[in-house]
Amino acid sequence: MGPATVEPAVLDGAIVVSDGYRLPTRVWPAVGKESYVIVGLHGFNDYSSAFAMPGEWWAERGATTYAYDQRGFGGTVDRGIWPGTGNLVSDLFDVIHAVRARHGETPVYLAGASMGGAVILAAYGTAGGDSAAPREFSTRRAVHPPPLVDGVVLAAPAVWGRATMNPIYRAVLWFTAHIVPGARVSGKNLGITPSDNVEMLRALGRDPLIIKDTRTDAVYGLVNLMDAALEASSRLSVPALVLYGEKDEIIPRGAAGLMAERLDSRHRFALYPNGYHMLFRDLQAEVIWRDVLAWIGDSEASLPSGNLGDESTASGTIRAE
Repeated sequence: MGPATVEPAVLDGAIVVSDGYRLPTRVWPAVGKESYVIVGLHGFNDYSSAFAMPGEWWAERGATTYAYDQRGFGGTVDRGIWPGTGNLVSDLFDVIHAVRARHGETPVYLAGASMGGAVILAAYGTAGGDSAAPREFSTRRAVHPPPLVDGVVLAAPAVWGRATMNPIYRAVLWFTAHIVPGARVSGKNLGITPSDNVEMLRALGRDPLIIKDTRTDAVYGLVNLMDAALEASSRLSVPALVLYGEKDEIIPRGAAGLMAERLDSRHRFALYPNGYHMLFRDLQAEVIWRDVLAWIGDSEASLPSGNLGDESTASGTIRAE
């Protein structure tokens, strides 16, 4: 991949970004009058179908949703190869430009699940107009100010960075990523419950576009991204609604609590007692979908679920266990 050569655009079931790379994209157009556009960013080893359920629900209520396969995931070229945080951030900026070109003055919001939330944090946790993407290997690095969005929703953002990680984990991660980068690891038999929606989890297990065996260097890259996301959380430059489930077994409470402490007071934090990691696809997911649209409509109002608190209360609640 070389320098930017094309204008980002939505073309034939994909968004083509500035270096010519195709990101397969799913769209759920608003039914009737369009009030908002939501751009969805999926989690690690997932792909754009992660937004099928909320996308359909939001469409019935006036929001168009775009969800794209992030570089290295889903139906993209080089699937399974970590693309570098700089590429993920640059792709997001290009996607926003392409979507805005189609929708004019319609408000645009981002919704990131897990790794997708981390990409948003790295992109909009700005310092002097630059993104917080780390200087790891990437074919591109976003150095221009982030494009305008009206707000972001971060659902269980991946912020388990090295600052909150056991030193032994950090050492093993470095060793495997640098000595055997192509080795693959599986998440099977870890005893972790990512969601209470068992049928959905079974369907993901049968889905060929879900990555089941992960390269160790991709895990290392993900941790680099989570480092950047956690570090950037104190400088998040756009209004945010942060969602976290009390039953989340993927992102440790300590990491989520540290992120909540770092958020400034204009951001809102919602804690769901029955929420797992995959909040947009849990059995209670409609509660989350409704809260998201309510916050987009009025970021100062209470949420329909009643789960909204300030960041200091949220961080204390998360860390209390």
